[in-house]
Amino acid sequence: MTMGFAVSQSAFAAALLNADRPVPDGITAARGEADTARFAVYRNNIFVGLTKALAQHFPVTERLVGTEFFVAMARAYAQDHKPASPLMIEYGGDFPDFIASFQPARELAYLPDIARIEAAWMRSYHAADAVPINLAVLAAVAPEMLADLRLVPHPSAALIRSEYPIGSIWGAHQQEMVTPVADWRPQAVLVARPEMTVEVHILPPQDVIFANSLFDHATLGEAAEAAFASGLQFDFGAALAGLASLGAFSALQQDEGNVP
Repeated sequence: MTMGFAVSQSAFAAALLNADRPVPDGITAARGEADTARFAVYRNNIFVGLTKALAQHFPVTERLVGTEFFVAMARAYAQDHKPASPLMIEYGGDFPDFIASFQPARELAYLPDIARIEAAWMRSYHAADAVPINLAVLAAVAPEMLADLRLVPHPSAALIRSEYPIGSIWGAHQQEMVTPVADWRPQAVLVARPEMTVEVHILPPQDVIFANSLFDHATLGEAAEAAFASGLQFDFGAALAGLASLGAFSALQQDEGNVP
C-alpha cells in the first residue's frame, strides 16, 4: 500500500509539471471520470506559482529579458525541476545553470551570471548570522604566521566571477531608469550580509585572484602568491583589509582549528 501511494504521488507530481502527460489514474471528477480541463487548471496554477517564485528571486533577470520571455523560460525550468522543499525561498537555486543551457537565452551571454548574483543574494539573505572577522584580529597575527592561515568565508558570502560587467549591469537595474554600462570589462562580485543588509560589491580587478583563492580555501600565502603572479598591481595589505571590511570572512583558521 505504501509503495502504491508513493507511485501515485510521483505520477501525480510528474503529470502536474508536464502538459503532455494524461491525468493520472485515480484522479477523477464527481462523475467518476478523468476531467482533463479541470486538471489543466490545477496544472496551470502550479506553473503560475513556481513562475512567480522565480520572478521574485530573479527580478533583474526578468527585467533583462522581459516578462513574456522570462515566463517561458521559467515554465521550461519548472517542468523538469520540482521544488525539493516546501520552503519556496529555496526554489531556483540551480536556475542560473539552467539559463546557461537554455538555447533561446544564448544571445545574452552574461544572463546566467546575473542570475548567479541574484541566487547568491537570496542565499545570503537567509544565511546564518555570524560576526565578520575583526580587522584588529588580522592586525594581531604575527607576520611569520600570516602566510599559513586560511580565512573562513562568512556564511552569507559568495564570490561570482564573470567575463562580463555583471556588477555594473546588476547595479544599473536597481534603478527605475537604467543607465547603459559604459565599461564592458570582466568583473567579480562579492555578495555578503555582514549585518542586516545584503550588500553587492564589485571587487577591484587586482584583488579578484586573491579573493577567489581564499574562497577556494587557499592559505593567505598561496592566495597572495597567485595574485602577485597575475601581473596586476596587487597590494596584499589593502586587499586583505578590504575583503575583511566587506564582511567576506568570519574567522581565521589554522590546520588544527579556528584562531580566536
